[in-house]
Amino acid sequence: MTLRLIRGINLIKISFSYLISRWSKKVVHWGNPVAASIEPNNTCNLRCPECPAGMHELTRPTGFMHPDLFQSVIDQLLSHLSWLTLYFQGEPYLSRHFFDFIALARSKRIFVSTSTNGHFLDENSVRKTIDSGLNRLIISVDGADQQSYEMYRTGGDFEKVITGIRLLVSEKKRRKTNTPEIILQCLLLKSNENQLDEIRSLAKELGVDKLEFKTAQFNDYKHGNSLMPDNQRYSRYRKEGIQQYSSKNRLPDACFRMWSSCVISWDGKVVPCCFDKDGEHVMGDLTTEKFRSIWEGKSMNEFRKKILQNRKSIGICMNCSQHY
Repeated sequence: MTLRLIRGINLIKISFSYLISRWSKKVVHWGNPVAASIEPNNTCNLRCPECPAGMHELTRPTGFMHPDLFQSVIDQLLSHLSWLTLYFQGEPYLSRHFFDFIALARSKRIFVSTSTNGHFLDENSVRKTIDSGLNRLIISVDGADQQSYEMYRTGGDFEKVITGIRLLVSEKKRRKTNTPEIILQCLLLKSNENQLDEIRSLAKELGVDKLEFKTAQFNDYKHGNSLMPDNQRYSRYRKEGIQQYSSKNRLPDACFRMWSSCVISWDGKVVPCCFDKDGEHVMGDLTTEKFRSIWEGKSMNEFRKKILQNRKSIGICMNCSQHY
């Protein structure tokens, strides 16, 4: 049986078991994750105000994933895994094993995506990025100039990021390659909501593959934040009164991610999803346990049960933008 067929059957099993679970409100789970996020490191060079890694506010340990652990994780997941996000918290380009991680996953025919603040895109890293086989690179550019950009990317250098993007686009053209797909991502904030046309023009001028605007997550959204955009269309929160906000997501008792994917921190902890930044819901430890025992274990199924019965009772879900 081919790898593509195995992965296709696995996706069908996951999807059917999820639909049965939603209908019955009882946990039925078949298959293995089709997608995973693996954290190379949770350290960062910037100090973005809503990022616990950048602000040194993570309560879990900081560090870098060891290559042996990454190899073990990939070996356990590869037969069913189709998509790998090589990122969770932190700036992945700070990991000295980053390109080796990408190359290993790509050698197993896994689609690899990552996200960066773009400050390490020099000539050397641009060559290594393309050589690694990376499929998709998301670069955060939250403004059209230094003034608007640094309102969120504290300590960041707008021109340095733009220069790095130009280098990458140029090297792709020189090699006549389509990878990595370059996505310019912009968080919608009060500091840039009046610059959207300028940002669109910038993306076009740079020659990136795609521009994506994304609503910003705020940790303490209920009382507002000075960075929240005035235009409610650009926010994931609804203004209820003076300094009173609520999430636009009604949080139905469902979440396909709990059936289809997971997140693995740099030290091997398995957590439900990317909203569990602090590792409040550790399902298991891959330094001492096998992935299958964690994925099919009691803790994971109890969490899935809570999702089906009362998702709003789970703290990390309250700020989630997923609604299926």
